[in-house]
Amino acid sequence: MVAENQTVTLIKPLVSIIIPAYNEEALIEQNVGLLYTYLETLGDSYRWDILIVNDGSSDQTGPIADALAEKYDNLRVLHHITNRNLGTALRTGFQNTKGDYVIVLDIDLSYSPDHIEKLLSKVKECDADMVIASPYMKGGKNTAVPPLRLFLSKTVNFIMRKASGLNICTFTGMVRIFKGEFIRSVNTKSSTFDINSELIFKAHILRARVIEIPAHLDWSAQRDLGKVRTSGVRIVKGIFNGLVNSFIFRPYLFFWLLGISVFLISLYIIVWIFINTYLQYPMTAELAQGFENRFSLAVSEVYRQRPYSFVVGGVTLIISIQIMSLGFISLQKKRYFDELFHLNSAILKKNQRDSENIDL
Repeated sequence: MVAENQTVTLIKPLVSIIIPAYNEEALIEQNVGLLYTYLETLGDSYRWDILIVNDGSSDQTGPIADALAEKYDNLRVLHHITNRNLGTALRTGFQNTKGDYVIVLDIDLSYSPDHIEKLLSKVKECDADMVIASPYMKGGKNTAVPPLRLFLSKTVNFIMRKASGLNICTFTGMVRIFKGEFIRSVNTKSSTFDINSELIFKAHILRARVIEIPAHLDWSAQRDLGKVRTSGVRIVKGIFNGLVNSFIFRPYLFFWLLGISVFLISLYIIVWIFINTYLQYPMTAELAQGFENRFSLAVSEVYRQRPYSFVVGGVTLIISIQIMSLGFISLQKKRYFDELFHLNSAILKKNQRDSENIDL
């Protein structure tokens, strides 16, 4: 029994590394070699396997990846017949990993391989479900990133941080580590870069522990290659999607902020009407007797002078109430969604465990 226990303790954790690749023939072979050179330094502590997801590349990325799989025993390649975008590539990767930990890396190694050990150390130290490599948090760094792209990316991540209320600086970053059991039980639907923020959103619903570590995003190699990885249209689209995604964290907040803003406009107009009615009230003493009659005359006089104030004040008040009502409805729907997603994830996790037990 003692010998058996000692054997169990000697089993090193398996780390699965997912590398999405689309038209990367210029750098895939070199960078996979660099990655393996680094991973050899971690061999005393971890086992690892690498999964390249060729996302329908139109160049020689696929054949080169297949050649690498023949060269390295623990490297596999999965091919999408057509380009299905990052979200689908990552989902394919997650569904085909067995690691105790799952790491997502960019094939361009814009986050250097030494981030792997930093992510592994942090996920074990904090018992986190997800650790994000963050160039935007305190201690993070950016090198050779085009200024406009960097500005827009930081702006979107700032908005998402404020909208979500989460203490996360980098929602859009792809380089992360996950507990294997956790990421394989999260049901995602996004097929684009939005999967990065979707994973944080759904991890938050599941009460998962998500933290960040400072990271260095370095685009020097891309600059030297003269390779532009993202077009201007794609950047704008990504920024727009980021702003839309910030809505999903707390949709009711947007409705309430807008509703309160409109309500303040109506309140200003209504207060103005009452003040002017109060000023007109003494002038009605000779025209009518009794509070109700005098008050009605005062209101009529104010209306005669500024009829549009009554219209605008009334309309804005109704609009503000309607918008804030949408906020309450969205809050209710979000709570329903959270509960259903939590239940669905629990069922999926149980089914996966039952499937693994059957395989054993």
